[in-house]
Amino acid sequence: MLIVNARTAPEKATPHGVSVRPLFESPHVQTVLITLQPGESLRRHITPVDACFYVLEGRGIVEIGDETQECAADDLIHSPARIPHRWRNEGPDTVRILVIKTPRQSEVSRIL
Repeated sequence: MLIVNARTAPEKATPHGVSVRPLFESPHVQTVLITLQPGESLRRHITPVDACFYVLEGRGIVEIGDETQECAADDLIHSPARIPHRWRNEGPDTVRILVIKTPRQSEVSRIL
């Protein structure tokens, strides 16, 4: 049995400069926790695999392709492979997002 505490899992350095904590990885799936403090955002990028985002806490702005939407806790958002996307936190509270990528990403995301 593998149990990982999402709040205390080690952070991974990324070009986004925000808190990214890998939680689980297998050949079929990869999960990470992204935490955005007020004013933080991901850089617009392209991921080579499908992903879905589940908002655990707070409200954030997600951009996928040409669409922009505010999302809140308990929202699930699909992000297709090879479509530019990013998250922004323009509010006063922390935003926590569980990211599930399938299959496990083997190529590096391309920062735009």
